Amino acid sequence: MKYKQWQVAAPCPEGQLALERAGLPPLLAGLLAVRGVVSPEEARRLLSPKSEPIPDPMLLRDMDKAVARVRRALERGERIAVYGDYDVDGITATCLLTQFLSARGGAVIPYIPSRLGEGYGLNQEAVHALSQQGINLIITVDCGITAVEETALANSLGIDVVITDHHACKEELPPAAAVVDPHRPDCPYPFKGLAGVGVALMLALAVAGPESAPEIMEEFSDLAAVGTVADVMPMTGANRAIVSLGLARLEPPRRLGFASLIQCAGLAEKQVTSVSVGYTLAPRINASGRMGMAEVAVELFLTRDPVRAETLALELCELNRERQEIEGEIFQQCVRYLEENPQRSAIVLAGGQWHQGVVGIVASRLAEKYACPCFMICLDGGMGKGSCRSWGELNLFDLLSSCSHLLENFGGHALAAGFTVKEDNIPALAQALRQAVAESCHGKELPSVLEVDMAVSPQHLVVEAVESLELLEPCGTGNPRPVFLLQGAQVHTMSQVGRGRHLKLRLESRGMPLDAIFFSSQGEELGLYPGCRVDVVFYPQINDFRGGRTVQLQVIDLRLAPSRAQLEQAIYDKYHQGGNLTCEEARFLLPSRGDFVGLYRWLERQSTACTVVEDTPARIARAVSRVTRKREAPARTLLCLEVLEERGLIDVNRRTDRIQITLRQVEHKVDLEASEIIRRLRKMLEEEL
Repeated sequence: MKYKQWQVAAPCPEGQLALERAGLPPLLAGLLAVRGVVSPEEARRLLSPKSEPIPDPMLLRDMDKAVARVRRALERGERIAVYGDYDVDGITATCLLTQFLSARGGAVIPYIPSRLGEGYGLNQEAVHALSQQGINLIITVDCGITAVEETALANSLGIDVVITDHHACKEELPPAAAVVDPHRPDCPYPFKGLAGVGVALMLALAVAGPESAPEIMEEFSDLAAVGTVADVMPMTGANRAIVSLGLARLEPPRRLGFASLIQCAGLAEKQVTSVSVGYTLAPRINASGRMGMAEVAVELFLTRDPVRAETLALELCELNRERQEIEGEIFQQCVRYLEENPQRSAIVLAGGQWHQGVVGIVASRLAEKYACPCFMICLDGGMGKGSCRSWGELNLFDLLSSCSHLLENFGGHALAAGFTVKEDNIPALAQALRQAVAESCHGKELPSVLEVDMAVSPQHLVVEAVESLELLEPCGTGNPRPVFLLQGAQVHTMSQVGRGRHLKLRLESRGMPLDAIFFSSQGEELGLYPGCRVDVVFYPQINDFRGGRTVQLQVIDLRLAPSRAQLEQAIYDKYHQGGNLTCEEARFLLPSRGDFVGLYRWLERQSTACTVVEDTPARIARAVSRVTRKREAPARTLLCLEVLEERGLIDVNRRTDRIQITLRQVEHKVDLEASEIIRRLRKMLEEEL
C-alpha cells in the first residue's frame, strides 16, 4: 500500500435517487451525490462548464494601469518583451501575449530565461540584455511578483515593467507600472485560482475590450487550458470555463503547434482531455524548459510552418525521453541513499551532479514514496538552487517563509516552490524545515490518506457507465477525477510492461474480467501472485484499441484483500467502537432466532448446569453451524453470546483467544428482542430504510 489509510466517502442514496430521476446515469449520479451535489440544478451547473461566468478582468487590482501602459506601448510602436517562466504555464502565457500583441501591431519579442543558466524569474542580466535591444516595456507572465530589485533596475534603465503573476506575494511589491496578481492582499478579484496563463488571458481580454471577448477566448483558450491544467490549478470557477473552451479547441487542434505535438504524442485518434493534457502533452512541453531549451516549445506554438512544427514537436518528444532517463537515474540514486540514511519529517537532499531541470519531478516522486515533503538542492559554486514538493496539506510557501533568514530568495505555491540557499546554510535549513514540519503536524506523523469517492461492483464498470463520467470534464483540483474502490478482485494474470517499470494486471470480479495498469510498481514488491485477491483503488478509463473500447482500471493503490472472516470481524469491531453500520452490515450482524436456538442447543449439549464450556470463537461458530446448517460466522456468534449474557442466560469470561461460557439456571422465559443490542441493530436497519 502506498497510503496508510483509504477514506471511502459515505454513500448518499437519497441524493443519488434524485439525480437518477433527473436523467443522470447511476454511476455518475452516485458519484455526484457523495460529493455533495444532490440537486439536479447543481448537477446541471457542474456539468455545463462552458456556461461558468468569467469575472470581469478589470476587477483585478492594477489592471487599469496595465491596460493603459500596454495600449500606450502599442500606439507609440514601443518595443515590448514578454518575459515568461520556463514551465508549461509560463511558456503558454508567453506565447499567448506574444501572439496577441503582435496581431495588434506590437513590436514584440518573447523572452524565457534559461533554467540552467539564469534560473527562475526576472534577472538583472536579462534586464540589461533587453535594454540593449531597445526594449521599452517588459510584461512578465507567470513570474515577477518578488522581483523588487530587478524591476527597480529596469526603471533605472528607462524600461517600464508590467507584472502579471499568480504566485504568492511577499510584503513588498515590485515598483512596477502595474502589478496584476489575484493573490495581492488588496486585489478584489473574486476568483483566486487563475494560472499564470489565466492572468495573461485576463490582460489580453482587458486590452482588447469586452466587445472582443468571444474572439479572444476562441483564439487563445487552447493555450490557456493547457497551461492551467499543467500547473495543477483548481478546476473550479473561471478555470472550468477556460479549460472547457480550450479542450474543445483541441478537437481537432486549430493551432499548428498543438496539432503536431498531439500527432507526435500518439493522441491523434483519441479524445484530448485534462488527463491527456496533464500526463501526455504537458510533460513534453515541460521537457523543453527542464532541459534548458524552452525556446523550442515557444517556437512550436508560434510557428505557421507545418514542416517546422513537425520538426519541433519531434524534438520535444526526444527531449522528454532524455528527461525521463536522467530523472530515473537521479531518483534511484536518492532512493539508495535514503535506504542507508533515512530521514524523518522532511527529506532534504543536496547534490553537485544533478540536472537542475529534473530535480522537481524527482522531489515529487520521493515525496509520494516516503509520504513527506521533499527538498532537492542542486549545488554549484557554493550556492544551491532548490525545488520542493509538498505532501498532505503542508504549505511549502509558509514553510519557506519560516526559514527565510536562511535563504537568498524563494517563491512558489503551497504545493510546489523553489528557493536559493548558500551551501553552508543547508544543514541549518534542513533542521529548520524538519522542525517547521513537526510543528505544523503537532509532532504527529504526516497523514497518508487516500480519498475514495465510492466502492463499486464490477457491473458498474461497463463502457457506457464509465463514458458518462466524461461529463465531469475538465477535472482537476476541486473537481478531481473519480476515484473508485473495487474489493476482493482476483488476480488472474500479472506482468511487467514498459521496460519493467509498470505492472499490468488481469483481474476477475464476480465472473467479470477487468484490465488494470499500475504505473511505477512491481508485483513482487507488492506481494502479489496469480490467484490472490486484492482490493483496488483506481481511476476508471476507456481504453481504445484496434477500434474496440474497453474499461481499464488505472490503479492508484492496492492491497491484498482481507478474508471474509476478517471483513466480518471488522464489522463487529466497528459496531463495538460506536460506528454507524450500513444496512448490509447491520443485516449481517443481526442474529436470527435460528442463530440463538442453534447456539443455545449446542451449549446445552456441551454442559450441565454450572459447567464451563471453553473454546475459541471460530470453533464455537463452526460447531453451531453444524447445528443450524448455516455458514459459520464467528463475529455474529460473538454477538449472540453478548445478547445471551445481557439477558442473563449465560456468564461469559473472555480470555486472550478463548471464551469461557457458563449456562445459568433460568426459571422463566427470556425475551431476546428486548436486548439493547438487538434494538440498536434494528434501529440502524430502520434508519437506512
